[in-house]
Amino acid sequence: MAMLTRRRFLAICAASVALPARAGTIREWRGVAMGSAASIRLSHPDADAIIARALAEVDRLEDIFSLYRPDSTLVRLNATGVLEAPPFELLECLALAGRVHAATGGLFDPTIQPLWSLYAAAYAVGRSPTGSEIGMALARCGWARVKFDSGEIRLAPGMALTLNGIAQGFVADKVADLLRAEGLNRILIDTGELSALGPQPDGTPWPVTLDAGAGTLALADRALATSAPLGTVFDAAGTVGHILHPATGRPAPALWQIVSISAPSAALADALSTAGCLMTSRAAIVAAVSAFPSARLEAAV
Repeated sequence: MAMLTRRRFLAICAASVALPARAGTIREWRGVAMGSAASIRLSHPDADAIIARALAEVDRLEDIFSLYRPDSTLVRLNATGVLEAPPFELLECLALAGRVHAATGGLFDPTIQPLWSLYAAAYAVGRSPTGSEIGMALARCGWARVKFDSGEIRLAPGMALTLNGIAQGFVADKVADLLRAEGLNRILIDTGELSALGPQPDGTPWPVTLDAGAGTLALADRALATSAPLGTVFDAAGTVGHILHPATGRPAPALWQIVSISAPSAALADALSTAGCLMTSRAAIVAAVSAFPSARLEAAV
């Protein structure tokens, strides 16, 4: 079984049921995608060409969503506060982010980037942010001040966006779309979130074992995302988590080791699991997830 953690890498396993006799050799690629170590494993007679197209799609999406590429669309938006004729993928992602923001009572908020940058900079020099610094960063946050339509995206002065809580899943969805168009229908895609397009090559669901003793589940034609308050940390001691509360400016309390959500969309599961880490009861997570009839809480431990 696959052990699911809050990893930051891309792993695609796919097989073609249309050509089983020719699809015995597994091709593997390893490199970097979305800023982290990545791999693709593919069993298909045209594996090399399909891998190349999948990597080109990941690269195209990184040019939109990455905070690490200095010329990405998101970096340019954050630098100038306005983006004319935004790419459809960015608008699609922001629209979904807005729906999850509403369903979670504002806990999922991509405008916390100024706050995240504050924590990263402070702990880089061995200190924690002060209360006044946190207050100043919070004043630059607030989803209600993000305006977007097909003509432009506009941020209020001093604002910046991070889509790290949704973009991993969004990329998984788009790569799944590409591979589906290639005729592949037994695929497991891992970008830190899992997207299963159909079952395994043998026809059985993909078996997944969750962290923290949360059990196992069978995945097919569904996506799964897991977030952990301490999955990524700012401090050397490993006690200051990366999921920040948009109202208080403080890290998520360590009430949960993991929160796992499944849904037809990996982007939706990704965003809901991120927000779930900030919720103080299982009932609150279930209530937020129930706003999306197709989504389901799989684990909160």
